[in-house]
Amino acid sequence: MSVKKKIYKYKTLKNVAVRLRDDLNDLNFVLLYAHNGTGKTRLSVEFKNISKRKKKNPENDTLYFNAFTEDLFTWDNDLDNDEQRVLLLNKHSNFFGGIEDLDIENKIRPILHNYSNFNFRIDFNYIKPSEANIPNPEIHWAVRFIREELVNGVTQNVEKIKVSRGEENLFIWCFFLAIYQLAIDGAEGYDWVKYVYIDDPISSLDENNAIALACGLATMIESGIYNEIEDAGEKRKEEKERKVKVVLSTHHSLFFNVMYNELKMKGKTYFLHSNSPQNYSL
Repeated sequence: MSVKKKIYKYKTLKNVAVRLRDDLNDLNFVLLYAHNGTGKTRLSVEFKNISKRKKKNPENDTLYFNAFTEDLFTWDNDLDNDEQRVLLLNKHSNFFGGIEDLDIENKIRPILHNYSNFNFRIDFNYIKPSEANIPNPEIHWAVRFIREELVNGVTQNVEKIKVSRGEENLFIWCFFLAIYQLAIDGAEGYDWVKYVYIDDPISSLDENNAIALACGLATMIESGIYNEIEDAGEKRKEEKERKVKVVLSTHHSLFFNVMYNELKMKGKTYFLHSNSPQNYSL
């Protein structure tokens, strides 16, 4: 006989976010399934903002990946000359912390090459062509993409390319994973991270990449919770003193199922449902 699960009802997404934080006092992760339009992205923002609204010692304690994260990356296509195509980074966001000094390229590259074969360079002193001749132009952070192509029968690195939307999404995801790893390691600029909230990371991915991404993410989540100890030739996992706990929400059933099967550690799963802006249930 199946046991009927209790349904918890909430009037606001803020109340749902408080519940998730309460869960993470005792658990290491929360896996959340919800259909598009339910409010997953808004929930991730509410989760982040709870610690920032504290009357005493407001703080930012959540690194998140959602639609707002993707908006930190914008294309400058050099429409006048059609030559300098770069992806600009919003360097003023805490998301990018101190990446100038953290060898971020060599942290992103091996992750990216698990999924794709294009390359990139980050220019921390980029000046837009349209601003090159004005006094004191603004200095931007920009990503230049590179791909090996056959030119006149010779394989060459072709720069200044615009990658596809799927490749762009992959790059942003791998950028996030590199920063997530810095947070796990307690690197300067990311030692404030206590929680990671990931909302729907697999847009524009086919099923094979979705499965590979889920398996890789599960491994990283575990590395933020456990140390692997080898004792008398046997390996075991021991919870870290400093843990980075995770909320993961998705509308993708395959991705959800793979994550559920991969994360064989202390956590909780929910289905987020909403009939109206004043009616949410878990």
